[in-house]
Amino acid sequence: MTRLFGTDGVRGLANKDITAELALKLSVAVAHELGSSGTSYGGRRASAVVGRDPRASGEFLSAAVMAGFASAGVDVLDAGVLPTPAIAYLTARMDAEMGAVLSASHNAMPDNGIKFFAAGGHKLADHIEDAITQRLDADWERPTGVGVGRIRPFPEGADFYMEHLLASVPGRLDGLHVVIDAAHGAASHVGPEVFRRAGATVDTIGGDPDGLNINDGYGSTHMERLQQAVVDRGADLGFAFDGDADRCLAVDADGNQVDGDQIMAVLAVDMRGRGTLANNTLVATVMSNLGLLQAMERQGIAVVQTAVGDRYVLEEMRTNKHTLGGEQSGHVIMLEHGTTGDGVLTALAVARRVRASESPLAQLTSVMHRLPQVLINVKGVDKSRVNSDEAVQSAVTAAAAELDGTGRVLLRKSGTEPLVRVMVEADTAERAQEYADRLAAVVQERLAL
Repeated sequence: MTRLFGTDGVRGLANKDITAELALKLSVAVAHELGSSGTSYGGRRASAVVGRDPRASGEFLSAAVMAGFASAGVDVLDAGVLPTPAIAYLTARMDAEMGAVLSASHNAMPDNGIKFFAAGGHKLADHIEDAITQRLDADWERPTGVGVGRIRPFPEGADFYMEHLLASVPGRLDGLHVVIDAAHGAASHVGPEVFRRAGATVDTIGGDPDGLNINDGYGSTHMERLQQAVVDRGADLGFAFDGDADRCLAVDADGNQVDGDQIMAVLAVDMRGRGTLANNTLVATVMSNLGLLQAMERQGIAVVQTAVGDRYVLEEMRTNKHTLGGEQSGHVIMLEHGTTGDGVLTALAVARRVRASESPLAQLTSVMHRLPQVLINVKGVDKSRVNSDEAVQSAVTAAAAELDGTGRVLLRKSGTEPLVRVMVEADTAERAQEYADRLAAVVQERLAL
């Protein structure tokens, strides 16, 4: 069976791949699947929290999702435009059996997607997603009369979420000047507002969503404007969110970009010092920079690495009760305070560390030296043979031996395209490029279709 769900929900071109019909059918199937596991609602009807990012297609798609839930007998709280982690939090806070977010994250405006949460604000396991897919065309008995669900606005959800953020990261930010790039996305209001409530002086760019401009030249995939704004305005630091604000990248006072690995290094050292880094362990993915692993080793902090994808990081964290994990891309999970990556929470935690330590962000990130990294996508190859072809594996082994601990080699097959990603880190950019080019040539020659 071809999986409908990807690594983070269902995503595609809005009104072509992601249609109102699909959104309605999915929400009906989710209502039946999450309501059929023996959960007791204490005499009340099941409920769902629904939110979206500002893209235009989210207007009709969220209406379809809410219609599907209500037609299946589920009461709906319409939270409107809010970040993905806000909906996860509100699903838990409101004791809802399910939640849904309409967002395509960092993708361009024409795309959209649907993410679902189970009770407690947790992402769905693979087998649950597969069961939902199986239910899409199943017959079902429709409730009537008082049995249909009710839909009501839930504007207070934004304040509930901001209160949660401020309680999770206590301490004032008075005297700190911050620039926020909200990507014209879901955090355009709550991102800057929560920093103001914490006492910071806030300048905002990318904070005027019109339904069409999400991620358009702003946000965590377009850092140039934030880097320039921080320098031009003499700010202490800046933060960039993606469209649904589940990830965050930063900029120091000199305009240098700070990626997710560096952010995790700063937070891991801080949490260890405060005794909140469970098991003295950070969870990262295999794509995290070798410099992060070396920095944590110097600090006496263990690192567990997972497959790429924040869901795999979260699975490891929940299984072994770790409290900090994330990805180089800026998905950072603080499990004590949220069930998913939360860009605004991450930004607050970094800003609090800067303010409490009275140290500039550049000084805090100096705990980690980021090794030069080169990534080459080798297209048009048989990715299924990347781990079995003897010549490819021999080349990888030889390159790793030559780097001898001063660098790292990783080959990964794409989950959606006929390509292999060749990643090399080394002590210099020139060496990284040399080894990456060499390995890419071997992959192209040996695996060409």
